[in-house]
Parts: sequence; structure tokens; C-alpha cells
Amino acid sequence: MPIERDVPGIVDVAAKADVSVSTVSRVLSGRTRVSDRLRSKVEAAVQELGYRPNAAAQSLVRGRSSTIAVFARNTIRYGYAATLQGIEEAARAAGYVIMIAVVESGDPAELARAVDGTLSQTLAGAIVIEFDEVGVKTLAAMPTSLPVVAAAGARRARGTTPHAFLDDYAGGYEATRYLLSLGHETVHHLAIPATRPRSGRAWGWRKALEDAGAAVPALVQADYSPTSGYDTARGLLGVPGLTALLCGNDELAIGAARAFQEGGRRIPDDISIVGFDDQPFARMWNPSLTTVQQDFVDLGRRTFGLLEQWLASGERAQDSAVTPSLVIRESSASPPRTVSANH
Repeated sequence: MPIERDVPGIVDVAAKADVSVSTVSRVLSGRTRVSDRLRSKVEAAVQELGYRPNAAAQSLVRGRSSTIAVFARNTIRYGYAATLQGIEEAARAAGYVIMIAVVESGDPAELARAVDGTLSQTLAGAIVIEFDEVGVKTLAAMPTSLPVVAAAGARRARGTTPHAFLDDYAGGYEATRYLLSLGHETVHHLAIPATRPRSGRAWGWRKALEDAGAAVPALVQADYSPTSGYDTARGLLGVPGLTALLCGNDELAIGAARAFQEGGRRIPDDISIVGFDDQPFARMWNPSLTTVQQDFVDLGRRTFGLLEQWLASGERAQDSAVTPSLVIRESSASPPRTVSANH
């Protein structure tokens, strides 16, 4: 009986040459220049191992794979899950298969393992959900030899990677202006973590206050969960003159509302609370939540559309952005008359 031997793969070549899988892919595809030193190391490893790209690997070089890798820090939280839904629906309609890669940490070693392990597969392209710092680092780790696009909330100047944006800066700006228009002297902000300084919904909040000549309170940092909203809002109960609170997402808003209600503050009679995202439960809450509506499913579809356009034309697509809209419900109103009279 013949002895079965393991067939060397691209991961084995990378390990032998002491380079990343993406470097091996760049050498084999010939699409992107690499240094002579790296090319020699990879070619020597290929020869020593007897590595032969199979038909699937060759399809990667020719760009005929039907698999798209999607990198995300989280697949359960609302924005991530809805964006993934939009990507999957659009990809399936176009005849592509989605492979989801969860990147749990921005630690360089863990990030390299997640990225290299996924890129060892035969891929037509990749999508990065860039909603957090891990997403930013994941995008930076993507090889230039593979078509890669990204989905993001915070809009910014065009770069080398095509992006589909939600433009949550505009949402934060509009929500803050709305609360000021009701007569609130200023608006406090309970923030989710930001991917970049001077961007996103927190920056829109700040700019709206500055443009209106209103006081800019200290930003209150939270994470994403209702528990974080509750815990951080409890620390705001004694803040004088706090009549309006913009929250970084609806979950924070719900947690904050519970904290203020337990503290004897009526919503919206004593304090107006505005959320962000318009999750399905927002209109069912009592009082129903005023919030900034963001269409994450559409974001996913638009993101895949950028990649599909790139694969079809061979050229990077232009960025895509949609401005969110404010949904006014019961949790916001004019401030109590007695607040401005207190000195």
C-alpha cells in the first residue's frame, strides 16, 4: 500500500520561508512587486517543498474564485449583524459565497493568524467591517494583491481602499441641532468607542454645539452595552443643568433611561434622551426612543456592490455614503422651564 503524504499548501510555504501568507500570495500571483529577497525566499521554499498550486489556487491568480471573506470583530451586535446580512444577501444574489472571519483582537500575533489563515483560502476578494479599532487594524493588514473594500460609520477623505460609509458624523450633528432647537442650552454625550479622533457621531455632536455657540460638556465614554449605559448614566444624575443626552447607540440610550428613571427623572419631561441606529426595539420602548436611523443592511449591500464593481471592471470603485435621518419619537421634548432659571 503506498504511503500517503500530506500535500504542501500555501501556509507551509509561508512557514518555510518565514513570511506571511499574503506575501506568498503576492509572489505567486505576480500582481504586486515584492523585493528580490522576499521573492527568492518564497521561490526557494516552493522548490524545496515541491509546492504546486492546485486548480483552486490558480483560480485565485486569475480572479475567478466565487468566495468573499468578510472580516469582523463581532457578528452578534446589531450593526455588525445587519451589515453582514446585507453583504450576504447581495453576494448570494450575485452568485458569490461568503466566508466570515471573526478577528477577536488587534494583538499583532492574533491578527496575523486570523488574516493569514483566511487568506490561505481561495478568495475573489475581501470585505472588512471597520466599525472599531480592531477593524481599522484588520484593514491595514490586508494585502494589496487582493481586492478589498470596507464598511464604516465614520466618513473621511478617500483613501486607497474603497469604503461604503454611513456618515454618522452627519447623524450626530443633526441630532444635536435638533435637541438645541427644542430649547436645551446644551447636550451631553454618552459615547461609544471611536475608531479615529475627530470623526464619527461624537465629532458631529461637538461641532454642532460649537457652531451654535453652546457649551461643550465633557464627553462621557462608555462601551456599547445597555449595562454600560446604565452604569455611566448613574454618574450623571447629579450633573446640574443636564436636560438633554445624546447616546452613541440605542442600547446605551435604553440603559441610560433606566438609570435616570430610577433616579426620579422623567423622560422626556425632565430629560430628553436620543439614541443612535434605530434598532428594532427603539420604537417599542416606553417612551418610544427618538434616534438616528442608520440602514446597516443597505450598508452591507453597498459595500458588496463596491467589491463586485471592482471584480467586474478591474478598477477600484468610488466611495459610497448615505446620510442617516433623525426619527423623532416620544423620548425628546423641550426642557423643563425651571432648569434655565436655576443659578
